[in-house]
Amino acid sequence: LLGLHVFALVFALEVSVGKTNTVMSLNNSDVLLPCAFTTCIGFQDLVFTWYFNSTEKVGIFTGLIKSKASEPIVMGSNPRVEFVGSTTGKENNISIVLKNVEFSDAGKYTCHVKNPKEKNAQHNATIFLTVVQKMVETDNTLTLIIVGVVGGLIGLLILFMLIKRVVLFIIKKIQDGKKECLVSSSGNDNTENGLAGSKAEQKAPPKA
Repeated sequence: LLGLHVFALVFALEVSVGKTNTVMSLNNSDVLLPCAFTTCIGFQDLVFTWYFNSTEKVGIFTGLIKSKASEPIVMGSNPRVEFVGSTTGKENNISIVLKNVEFSDAGKYTCHVKNPKEKNAQHNATIFLTVVQKMVETDNTLTLIIVGVVGGLIGLLILFMLIKRVVLFIIKKIQDGKKECLVSSSGNDNTENGLAGSKAEQKAPPKA
C-alpha cells in the first residue's frame, strides 16, 4: 500500500515541452522554449528552474509560485531570458524566451519542477535547441506531385460518378418514354380491335 502511495505521488506531477522536443532558431533572433506542468493535487510554493546543458549548475531562470492564485516570483534570471508563461490561467505555463540567440546557445534545455505539496515530488522535461545561420527551405516538389496525383484521381472519380448519374438519368427517361409509347400503342390496338377498354365501343347490331 505504501509503495502504491509513493508511486501515485511520483507520477502526480508531470512536465511537458509540447509535441516535439526540438526547436530551431535563427542566429541573433529570439526563441520560445515552451514548458507546462500539471499536478493532480495542486501546488504550493512550487519551484521551477530552467537549466542549460546540465542540472548540476545554476539555472538560467528560477521562479517560485506560491499558489494557483499567484503568478511566479522571479528568484534568479539570466539577463537574456524572459519569462512569458502564466500560472493563473487554464494551463500552468512556465515557458521562457531566450533573446538574441547565438550559436553557443545551441544545446539541451531542461525545465525542472519541484512541488513541496506532493512531498517534494519533482519532474523535468528536456528540449533541444539548434541554432542556424539561415532557414533552409524544404523541397516540397515530391509532396506537391503526390497531392496533385491524389487530387486528380479524386477529381476523376467525382467526374465519373457525375457522368454515371447523368447516363442513368437519361436511360431512365428513355425507358419512361418507351413505357408511355407502349401504353399509347396498346390503347390504339384495343380501339382498332374493338376490345374492352378501347376508346370507342362497337354498338350491338339493332334488333329486327
